[in-house]
Amino acid sequence: MIQWTIFFIYFGLVSLIAILSYHRQKNATDYILGSRGLNFWLTALSAHASDMSSWLFLAYPAEIFQQGVFYAWAAIGLTLFMFLNWQFIAPRIRALSEQLGSLTLNSYFEERYADTSGAIRVVSAIMAVLFYTIYITSGLYAMGLLVESLLGLDYIIGVFSGLLLVVLYVFMGGYTTVAWIDLFQGFFLLGIILFIPSWFLFQAGGTAPILDAVAAKKLSTSLFPDFQLTTLWQITMVAAGWGLGYFGQPHIITKFMGIRSVGEINKAKWLGISWQSTALIAATWVGLSGIYLFPGGIKETQELILNIVKTHFPAFFSELVLCAILAATTNVMAAQLLVMASNMSEDLYKRIFRPMASQKEQLWATRGSVLLVALIAFWIAYFKITTIFELVLYAWSGLGASFGPLLLLSLYSQKINRQGAFAGILVGGLTGALWPLTGNPWGIGAMVAGFAASITAIYTVSFFTRD
Repeated sequence: MIQWTIFFIYFGLVSLIAILSYHRQKNATDYILGSRGLNFWLTALSAHASDMSSWLFLAYPAEIFQQGVFYAWAAIGLTLFMFLNWQFIAPRIRALSEQLGSLTLNSYFEERYADTSGAIRVVSAIMAVLFYTIYITSGLYAMGLLVESLLGLDYIIGVFSGLLLVVLYVFMGGYTTVAWIDLFQGFFLLGIILFIPSWFLFQAGGTAPILDAVAAKKLSTSLFPDFQLTTLWQITMVAAGWGLGYFGQPHIITKFMGIRSVGEINKAKWLGISWQSTALIAATWVGLSGIYLFPGGIKETQELILNIVKTHFPAFFSELVLCAILAATTNVMAAQLLVMASNMSEDLYKRIFRPMASQKEQLWATRGSVLLVALIAFWIAYFKITTIFELVLYAWSGLGASFGPLLLLSLYSQKINRQGAFAGILVGGLTGALWPLTGNPWGIGAMVAGFAASITAIYTVSFFTRD
């Protein structure tokens, strides 16, 4: 009984925030960017909590469990590149997007390169819909696993319940609602991810027994197991293969666009990076603690944290973990659904079908898009095509390669034209989408290859089509 009580209390709190926010959304600008009025607390926690999905609790600890300390380079790369994102992308995109009147990343690209044909918006929307659908599917997959493992219910019930929760507060509240829930859930899930390894470090008497268990399985106990060139290449691929993606994630970039002023970005940066680094260090120790607790391994590595809490914690804490992973997953899904719905209404519906649509009509088009995208993702999640880690990596790489190179160059280069911009999105996105056909499916090389291909296409096409 206590399990369901905790779950419904959490669900009720989130629903209450959504309902209270409903009447504050008067137009599309309110719904999509919160009228660019969020303070640094909301922006920082929203940007980072909407980044760390079920990957933080399920996928990343599973990789540490399988590979040891060396895979922590993924966390280092993510933290470093997110810092660069705050430092070099956030201030400029905040100022320039307001100057151009852009509510989405796609509309920013269109205005930045004076594209009156609509080609940039169309190709951007196609790439966003493709990769975000996969991304949202990974979240629904995690929802199903959670409910199936911790509550003993059917997988599909978990998928449907998670989808219902996310759609409720995105449909009703929009950008500001998502930001407030991110703030609430950000602190909650940080507390949970910190408590789990702290408890086992205390029980084990420090880090030495845990690292001994890692060594006993012949896994890496160091970030620098040797100094060979191949090792340096592996470090680069793991760190950059994840980190570069930050430059092209619309659900994170739009957080920068919605902050109250450029002057608050520096405070948001340090708050957000502190949150992220703490969460990733804790998640790393969750994976290492799993090696100590399950020396014989487990059947499903992506369910490591679920096995830990079921076998070593009381039911009460298991439900808190369920809510924390639910929080992490819904944060990302909500931000992604909002971006996709914004693309479909702002970049397709208004741009192509109804240029004269009123603010109210556009608002309802956005909400209708939320329902449509959610239904498609639900249908795909039903089939469990692969692991959460691989789904997230595929979507992350595809989005990063599609939008990251162009965003960077649009802010720092004057040598790009609209033809080059179009080519960069298309080539980067196709490289990410087709990467599994190279024989290295789901690999982190997709990000590096996509970035290189996109930058090459942008400069080459811009050079040959210059006036």
